[in-house]
Amino acid sequence: MQMNVLVVGGAGYIGSHAVARLISEGHRVVVFDNLSRGHCQSVPQDTFVEGELTDSALVEKTLRDNDIDVVMHFAAFAEVGESVRKPAIYYQNNVVATLSLLEAMRRADVKKIVFSSTTATYGQPEKMPIAETTPQNPINPYGFTKLVIERALADYAHAYGFGYAALRYFNAAGAHPGGEIGEHHAPESHLIPIVLQVALGQRESITIFGDDYPTPDGTCIRDYIHVEDLADAHLRALEKLQSGEGICVNLGTGKGVSVREIVDACREVTGHPIPVVMGERRPGDPAELVADASLAEKVLDWKAKYTDVREVVATAWRWHQSHPRGYES
Repeated sequence: MQMNVLVVGGAGYIGSHAVARLISEGHRVVVFDNLSRGHCQSVPQDTFVEGELTDSALVEKTLRDNDIDVVMHFAAFAEVGESVRKPAIYYQNNVVATLSLLEAMRRADVKKIVFSSTTATYGQPEKMPIAETTPQNPINPYGFTKLVIERALADYAHAYGFGYAALRYFNAAGAHPGGEIGEHHAPESHLIPIVLQVALGQRESITIFGDDYPTPDGTCIRDYIHVEDLADAHLRALEKLQSGEGICVNLGTGKGVSVREIVDACREVTGHPIPVVMGERRPGDPAELVADASLAEKVLDWKAKYTDVREVVATAWRWHQSHPRGYES
């Protein structure tokens, strides 16, 4: 069924891939973004609205004028370290702005939303893999701001009949297979793009922060989920939204990959030696974070298609080769 979808934060990394997927599936999309960290080149310009989520009159007008059925919400700051250094901007952007969005939706009588949540809501779980039954005890402001909105959505569902999905991502990675859109952060903070910058000659080496973790090769293990698989999960969630009910699921591959394995995959894909420098552990980096995504398979009929990290790296490399300076290329 075709829907009118407002994608807030749609000019960002994951949002832009969801927009492309929505359009390819025949949905009508309006993108709303303030471009503080997004890139207008990543989305169609004919249905782009530049604005702030805290401008509730503009948000409400956009919802009404476009007869929006459902909102996809990607507009958030998402760097753990930055959230510790600058908690104020995380509470303003991730919490205050989102509550403003929910109120604009309520006034416009739009009560369906798919929300980008995160594995950071779990903090540092003792048991792997991480299932949705794992207690949510975030250890940084970023994770806490996402948990606040999960709780708000549950309350809005109960009181106002909202239907929502909170999708808890693990480590988003990769790029659109066609190479037209991809990952561009300034400064870059994600591992795979940073390693590929070495292959592009933009960095001399990659620093591995700690090789004494209790993992097989001593480096941190993460679950890398391809951005196209995330986009697919969002579309599936759209079809499952029910008034007064919430869906909370993990999105990951269920397969852990170490930092060393990422570097090796990048070497294999690029043919570049990629020198490594060993650094000290970073405070607050858990040794291992891997998803149990079986509930998403059951509830959304979704499963990650990109399960070989070399395939993930190959799509990222295609993007970075054709866009060595990202969207400024």
